[in-house]
Amino acid sequence: MKIAPSILSADQMNMGRDVKAVSEAGADLIHVDIMDGHFVSNITFGMGIIKALKAVTETPLDVHLMIDHPEPYLPIAVENGADMVLIHAEATPHIHGAIQTIHNLGAKAGVVINPGTPVDSIIPVLSIVDQVLIMTVNPGFGGQKFIKEMTKKITHLDQLRQTNSDYSFEIEVDGGVDDKTVGLCKDAGADIFVAGSYVFGGNLEERIKSLRVE
Repeated sequence: MKIAPSILSADQMNMGRDVKAVSEAGADLIHVDIMDGHFVSNITFGMGIIKALKAVTETPLDVHLMIDHPEPYLPIAVENGADMVLIHAEATPHIHGAIQTIHNLGAKAGVVINPGTPVDSIIPVLSIVDQVLIMTVNPGFGGQKFIKEMTKKITHLDQLRQTNSDYSFEIEVDGGVDDKTVGLCKDAGADIFVAGSYVFGGNLEERIKSLRVE
């Protein structure tokens, strides 16, 4: 399993310090939420944060674009250092082409679905994505309560993966992940676990270790 601390919960005035610290504490990925104030009601970071983080850590950057019509921003994200670019199925009518664009730019590509979006809606792109992110809260703000019903979607996705040799994606979960909910997600079939407020709310190394359930 991979742990991806979300910088949404880091100290915004000491971002470089916190990213270095969480990388040294054992993070497998750094999750970067970029929100535009339109697709979700919150605004977080501009694309420049990707380049800034790339300069202070060698931990791969897992960049989650919560923005409408993300296509114009894909080259900027990859050029700035995104290792994985995740885009919402709900944000563009051209999700297949957008995934292809990310790959053509040289990065890994993932598709994200909100709690109200069914897994079956992304079946047409499952053979070309490296990652599928299941939102286990409604996106926009950190610190929300985990929606337990989303584990059914994780299980459904894992079953599709196991029965189709064309699928090789990893399953990521984001929202309300802590030492109590991580096991539910892992048992359902998830591989990557985004945790923000839980990881940054205590000793980084201890919190990351507590998420690595057997």
